[in-house]
Parts: sequence; C-alpha cells; structure tokens
Amino acid sequence: MAPDFRKPFRVMSLRGRQLPIPPTSTSADDTPSAPRSSLVNNAIYENGSRVETPGSLGDTYAALDARPGAMAWIGLYRPSTEELTSLAGQFGLHELAVEDAILAHQRPKIERYGTTLFVVLRAARYLDDREEVEFGELHLFIGHNFVITVRHSESPDLSVVRSRLEGTQELLARGTEAVLYAILDAVVDGYLPVVAGLANDIDEIETQVFLGDPGVSRRIYELSREVIDFQRAAQPLVGILDKISNGFEKYAIGEDLQQYLRDVADHVAHVTDRIEEFRILLRDILTVNATLVAQRQNEDMQKLGEASNRQGEETRKISAWAAILFAPSIITGVYGMNFVGMPELSWQLGYPYAILLMLAVSGGLYAIFKKLHWL
Repeated sequence: MAPDFRKPFRVMSLRGRQLPIPPTSTSADDTPSAPRSSLVNNAIYENGSRVETPGSLGDTYAALDARPGAMAWIGLYRPSTEELTSLAGQFGLHELAVEDAILAHQRPKIERYGTTLFVVLRAARYLDDREEVEFGELHLFIGHNFVITVRHSESPDLSVVRSRLEGTQELLARGTEAVLYAILDAVVDGYLPVVAGLANDIDEIETQVFLGDPGVSRRIYELSREVIDFQRAAQPLVGILDKISNGFEKYAIGEDLQQYLRDVADHVAHVTDRIEEFRILLRDILTVNATLVAQRQNEDMQKLGEASNRQGEETRKISAWAAILFAPSIITGVYGMNFVGMPELSWQLGYPYAILLMLAVSGGLYAIFKKLHWL
C-alpha cells in the first residue's frame, strides 16, 4: 500500500545530514501559527486545458489520482523543506536534486534521475534605474505528468509563460516537454534586454574613457564582472539544449517542438556570441584606458617638470641679479659709514673711481651669469 503523503511527514536526510526546517512563528499565547505556503500557481491540465486549480499540494495529489491522463504544473517560490520533501515523496524526486533545489546557488545544468528530468536555469534581467544585471535561479522537475518549478528570485516571471501556453491549447496539449521548452524560451528571451543594456553601458564607458573620467576604471571592472556572471548563466544552456536535442528520437519529440527548441538554440547562440564580444571589448577598453591614464600621467609629469624648470630658471635669475646688485651695495655700504680716518675720503678721484668699480664688478658678474645662462 502506497504511503499517504498528504499526512504529516518527516524530513528526509540527504547525503547523511539533516536538512533544516524553517521555524514557524508563534502568537502571543505561544500557539504555533500556520506555516507559510510557497505555492504561487498550481493547476491541473488535461488535453491542453486547465481543468482544476487546487489550493494545496494535497488537493493536487488527489486531482492527479482522479485524472490519470492529466498533468500538474506546480509553481513554488522559495519553498520550505517540508513542501519539497512532500513533493519528493509523491513524485519520486531524487534526493540529490531535492537538496540542490533546497540549498539553491547551483550552476545551470540538466540531469536525469530515472524518469525525472532536473533542470537548473539562471534567469537575468537588466535594471535600468541601477544599470545593473540581476540574476535569478530557477529549478525544474519534469516528469511524465508533472512540472514543478522552484524559483528563488523574482525573475523569471513564469505567470507570463503559463498564460501564453494556456492561450495555445494545442501546444500545451503536448505535455510537460512543451512547458519545459516554453520556460527555456522565456529565460533566453529575458537575456535579450540584458544584452541591449550591457551594449548601452559599454557605449557609455567608451565615452567616459576618452573624456578622462577618473571613475571609469571601477565601472569597467564592475561591468566586466557582470558580463562574466552573464556568461556563466547563458553559456551552459548550449550544452543543456544539446542534451535535450539528443533525446528527440529516444523520447519521440514532435517536429513542432523540435523547431521550437532549435529557435531557442539560435537565440542562445546569438546571446553567447554577444557576450563573448562584450568580454573582448571590455578587455580592450580596459587596455586603452590604462594606456590613456599612463599617457595623462606622463603629460602631467612633463608639465610638472616644465614648471619646475621654469621655477629653477626664475630662481637663478633672481639669484644672479641679487649677486650683481650686491657688489655695489658692499662698496656704498663701506663708504656710507663716514668714519673720519677712512682713506680716500679726501681723494678727488674717489667718487668716479667708486662708481667705475661698482660698474665693473656688476658688469663682470653680469657677463659671468650670462655665460652660464642664468640670465
């Protein structure tokens, strides 16, 4: 007899350690309150149409039991350990995949555990007001009659994907593969505004570099980090799509879904090419910026040297004129003492001799300084 997973359950022990259960809040009388539900959207589909909208996981299990040919699409936002453990017991999810979904912070990948496909995707969106790229993480569990989406961030907005699929009944009737491809397409389409935003940021940085903005080096580094993170989010999709494509024949995927996936693969190739261009361009911009900074530093040093040289020349000129004028000052200073016993005071040629002596000494010093290029 199969266990009833709608009853209380114990936490699974994964990889030999106990996963934490978030504590429930208590009221003033110390009575535990109801745990927070992470169920964002939950629906049962049959032949491409929504037939039920269960309000809880237990109702979903009962609806699937009552409709053997139906498909459940369960959307969760930051679920608790209890909720994921319940889903693991009902749908036979592998404990390693469940642990990844609980702990999050996983790289994009695709893994198959028996009949269940586990996919990790990293969505991205460009924030215009902050000129930054925000990344989100999405986990998918795909089985023959269920799709479980686990989001750990606001993006991507899967309600748009669900609405579009519900508006295309023939596509949704293809089952869980159609949901997987639609989500892949939405994630990749979300990359395109990011590419446009990064391209605009790079154009602005190029302008800043040639205007000599001192803060541009930091912005180049930050943008380079964002491009690397973006590359880590998008590049693994190439391998993920290749693995899915290799299973077309084995799992009898229809031609229309194959075309759908090939279109997604084309978009991924375009995005990864653009990311590589950004990475190379930012590397070149950083090199150019370093060259321009060094050039400006050399120009500043040259100007500083020229100013120092001019200052030295002015100092030499002042020193030279001070020496020239100092010689007459000595002579006039001596004879300005007016001592009675000083020689030559009564000499008739004393005055012109003193004048000629001052002119000769000053002229001699001038000639010497002129020869030394001090004047």
